[in-house]
Amino acid sequence: MGQESVRWVVSSVGVCYTCHVDLKIYSQGDFPSYLPQLNSLYDDLFSGGKGFRAKLTQMVAQELKLEEKTTQLLCQTIEFIHNSSLLHDDLIDRSHLRRGKTSAWLKYTPEYAILAGDYLLARVMVNLSAFGNIKLIQLTSQAISDLIEGEWLQDDQVKKIDVTLAQMDRVHTLKTGALFQWCLRAPFLALNDTREELHLLLQKIGHILGLLLQRSDDLLDFDIRNNERKSVMGDLQAGYVNSFCAFLFLEKSGEEKKHLSEQTDLDSFKKIFGQEAFVEKQKKFDAINTQLIQEYEDALTKLKSYLSVDQSALIDILQPLSKPIYWRETP
Repeated sequence: MGQESVRWVVSSVGVCYTCHVDLKIYSQGDFPSYLPQLNSLYDDLFSGGKGFRAKLTQMVAQELKLEEKTTQLLCQTIEFIHNSSLLHDDLIDRSHLRRGKTSAWLKYTPEYAILAGDYLLARVMVNLSAFGNIKLIQLTSQAISDLIEGEWLQDDQVKKIDVTLAQMDRVHTLKTGALFQWCLRAPFLALNDTREELHLLLQKIGHILGLLLQRSDDLLDFDIRNNERKSVMGDLQAGYVNSFCAFLFLEKSGEEKKHLSEQTDLDSFKKIFGQEAFVEKQKKFDAINTQLIQEYEDALTKLKSYLSVDQSALIDILQPLSKPIYWRETP
């Protein structure tokens, strides 16, 4: 993996960059040739993915001047964990599509999907153990634990209309924020930089990015800044109150929540909620997240004091992320 120049472009999740990341191949042992069905499943899974977490990891690793092999290991680790969670999530949610193709549990059977997801996590630990950095192994184990806890909490909230924004934020922190925190912290741990204050800042930055991404994604379900033309009202139809919906339901009675949650199309939902009231709620939700973006900027300012001169460009790389991730606009 060379030291390509970084160029920011808008992607469907906010921002990505043009550097190439080889996400699948790290060692021959990861995908043995005597398991052809396993290889086919992974080819389906990895093709079409945005690789945003691996790209974020790579950006940090390159600024820290990590060795190419170490950078590759970190990029692959986070992709294995993320894609393992997708395999399991799709089965739990009974989602029929992933990245525009038939989900693995439908194409290869639920048993294969479970085994494949477990196998990815096992390979993560095999490869990290060989690398021999106990702090990195501990961070990775915690991130995997957080993912499972987040999925458990989210699944427990299905069909419940009294979910709060704080509860949704907890799920998002565990399922998305934990991986973003890993992307930022793992390269420093690979350098054996374990300063507590530094890692607390990186943890906060990753936490904020995770919230912004998920809250922005939840707005798509109400056709807000939905440039990707994702399906609308899918969460509510599945009995799931997302973060923006939880915000809309604030100060509503139980009966009002129940009536709104039974709506199957957005026009009906807005008519019952009130068009003007809906727009006003969106503005308030955006204002909350604008404040969150400012907290991100403040955290980056503090982070600069923990970086050496030759690491300071990391701020310039991280700074453009927050606004496009939430607003889904060009930085």
